[in-house]
Amino acid sequence: SDELHFKVVMTLWECILSGLLSICGKKVLHIDQNPHYGGEGASISPLEELYKRFQVPGPPKGMGQGKEWTIDLIPKFLLSNGQLVKMLLYTEVTRYLDFKVVEGSYVYQAGKIHKVPVTEADTQASDLMGMFDKRRFRKLLLFVLNFDEHDPRTFLDMDPNRTTMRDVFRHFDLGTDAVEFTGHALALQSGDDYLDQPCLQTLKRIKLYSDSLARYDHSPYLYPLYGLGELPQGFARLSSQNGGKYLQNRKVDDIIIESGRVVGVKSHGEVFRCKQLLCDPSYAPGRVRKVGRVIRVICLLNHPIRNTHDAKSCHIIIPHTQVQRKSDIYVCMVSFGHNVAPEGKYIAVVSTNVETSNPEKEVQTGLALLEPIMQKFISITDLMVPTDDGRRSQIFVSRSYDATTHSETECEDIKDLFRHMTGAEFSFEDFQRDSEADD
Repeated sequence: SDELHFKVVMTLWECILSGLLSICGKKVLHIDQNPHYGGEGASISPLEELYKRFQVPGPPKGMGQGKEWTIDLIPKFLLSNGQLVKMLLYTEVTRYLDFKVVEGSYVYQAGKIHKVPVTEADTQASDLMGMFDKRRFRKLLLFVLNFDEHDPRTFLDMDPNRTTMRDVFRHFDLGTDAVEFTGHALALQSGDDYLDQPCLQTLKRIKLYSDSLARYDHSPYLYPLYGLGELPQGFARLSSQNGGKYLQNRKVDDIIIESGRVVGVKSHGEVFRCKQLLCDPSYAPGRVRKVGRVIRVICLLNHPIRNTHDAKSCHIIIPHTQVQRKSDIYVCMVSFGHNVAPEGKYIAVVSTNVETSNPEKEVQTGLALLEPIMQKFISITDLMVPTDDGRRSQIFVSRSYDATTHSETECEDIKDLFRHMTGAEFSFEDFQRDSEADD
C-alpha cells in the first residue's frame, strides 16, 4: 500500500511504532523538530548540554570528561521479561543494543530501604515482614507462580475476573506491610485502586516481576549500555531498513486537514502528503487534555545510594502510604556501570505525580536517600492524554510519559496506538523476523 505514515516527533514510543509499522509494510516518514532522537525523553550528552538545557551554570571541575556522560531525561527501566524487551527481541533490534541488568530492586518502608523479596532466600532474610507473614507471603507467591488464567484448577476457588485483589490478600491473610510492598514493589501499581478491581491484571503483573527476576538474579530490570537513547536509534534503523525516511531538525508548520481527516503535513514550506499521522502531544495541542503534572529531579552523585550494598544501578519505590500521598515516588539510579557516567559518578532520578503547589517538597523523601547531591536539575511537565482515539481524523497522538521508572505502562500505549492505526490487535508473533531475509 502506498500509505505514508507520518512520524512527527520521535519520542521513543513513536520510534518503536514506526519500526513495527514499517515491518507491516507501511511507508513511514519521520519529521522531527529536534536534532536528536527521543523528543522529551531524549538522552543528553555531553554533560555541558544538560547544564545548558536547565540553565544551570557549570559544570564545575571534577566531573570528569563531559562526553563520558549520557543523561536520560526520562529514564525507564525495562522488565527483562516485559513487553518492550519482547518487542526488541521479536524485531531483532537487540542486534544494535547491549543491555545490562540493574543491580538491585528496593522498597521504602518505615524510614529505610529494603530489598524487594521474591526468592525463598530473600523472603527468609527480609525484615519487611514477621515470621508468620513470611509464610503467608510465600503461599501467595506460590499461588501466583502456578496461576494460569486458562486453567481453573489453579484459581483456588477465586474467579480472576471477579474476585478483587483485596479479597486475594485476605484469602492469604496477608498483613498490611506485605500487601503494600506486594502491590507497589512487585505488581508496580502506583496507587491503591487496584485493590478493588478484579485480581487478574495484578496477578499477571506479580508474575511478570517474578519471571523477570528469574532470568537474572539481582533484579528484574534491564537498562541499555550508553542509555535509553540507543533504543529509538535501534528502531529508527529498523524502520529505514524497511524503507522508512527521516527528516531531523525540521519544524512542523502545519497539519493539513481536509473534510475532517489528515492529508498532509507542512514543514519548511514543503508539503508531505499522508494518510495517517502519529505524533506526540506537543504537535497537536488541540487534541490533548491535561490530566496532571509530573516532577522529575535529575541528581548527579559521586557515591552509590546508601543501604544498596554499593549497587552501581538500582530501582527504589516509595509507596504513597509511607509518605502520606496518593501516588508513589520512584527513584532510579544508573552510573559508570552502564557506561553513562565517568568512573565513580552516578545519575539518580526521583519522580512522582505532582499533588500540591510545592512539587519539590513532595519528592523530599526520595532526595533524602541520595544525599549528598552534587547537582540537581528539576523539571515539571504536564501529563497530556489524547482527547480521542484518532480514528476519525487519522491523527494519532501518544500520551505523555508518566512518572513511573519502568516501561510497562508505555507499552500498553504502543499497543493501543497500533490497534487504532491498523485495526488489528498487536501480536508479538507477527513481528518475528525472517532471519534469511535480513543481512
